Amino acid sequence: MRFLKLIAVSVAVLALAAAPAAAQKKPYKIGAAVYGLKGEFMQLWVNALKEHPAVKDGSVKLTIFDGKYDALTQNNQFETMVTQKFDGILFVPIDIQAGAQAVEKATEAKIPVVGSNARVLSDKLVSYVGSDDTVAGALEAEAVIKAMGGKGNVVIIEGPIGQSAQIERRKGNQAALAKYKDVKVLEMRTANWSRAEALSLMENWLTAHAGKIHGVIGQNDEMALGAIEALKAKGLSPKSIPVAGIDGVTDAIRAVKEGHMMSILQDAQGQAQGGLDVLLRHIVGPGYEPRAALWNDYASEGLSWGDGTARQYNVPWTPITLQNADALLAKRSK
Repeated sequence: MRFLKLIAVSVAVLALAAAPAAAQKKPYKIGAAVYGLKGEFMQLWVNALKEHPAVKDGSVKLTIFDGKYDALTQNNQFETMVTQKFDGILFVPIDIQAGAQAVEKATEAKIPVVGSNARVLSDKLVSYVGSDDTVAGALEAEAVIKAMGGKGNVVIIEGPIGQSAQIERRKGNQAALAKYKDVKVLEMRTANWSRAEALSLMENWLTAHAGKIHGVIGQNDEMALGAIEALKAKGLSPKSIPVAGIDGVTDAIRAVKEGHMMSILQDAQGQAQGGLDVLLRHIVGPGYEPRAALWNDYASEGLSWGDGTARQYNVPWTPITLQNADALLAKRSK
């Protein structure tokens, strides 16, 4: 009988010892709540996230939530993730203020949230991995103004009002414009990151300000491309009316090659995969080693993993030029 008791105790001890190992093999349940999937940039971001080594090898079970450009939808999606006890959340909010309530809910449920690409006004985020949109706004405005010779009239096509990229790119636009007293802003309205909306908006402006628009500042590439379509439809050449955008979507890179626009690449892969690395560091602990390429890609530009717990990681911008356009397109086609 004593022998049988010893066997039972030994089996119980072995079972307890095996439990942590079994728990480690269970994939981490990660949700990615993005503001919307209509535009190419967020599609690039999501596709890059799916290619993260931890997703590919099954260490992470990834669920994508399409926010459909609506703050309430994103809030409801957070409630779902809390109810289903996700291990962590990557958040790309549609609204810089409304998104704070969603982050609060997850934090109360002890689910870490890492922001990526778009900011939210919350001190509950464990970290943020993205690019400085104020810098991009200034760069694109400068490019248009210089192409105009430092004088003339511009129109500004904005992103969704209340999203951080719209707010910060506007600040950058205005900071650049403030340096040029001979440049006037004729119109500034939102087209909600949409090529179709920007096309319609630009058509109206070309009618209302016939012959008076000398440059177009589009706060993303989709809207800049919509403006170019409107110019062409009116028989105007985008080479004579400079247009700039931001993001580096595929059509924009091609348009840069053709001399039809200027753009700045926002690294969707770096933001998405870097964000997941940082989130996993907060879930797994100090033993987690980063697996995204950006930590090496931008090391010379000052981006450093450190211990993976920094409050913010700034992914650098890359101006698209005739010299790097082909390489960027080749990378996109892989």
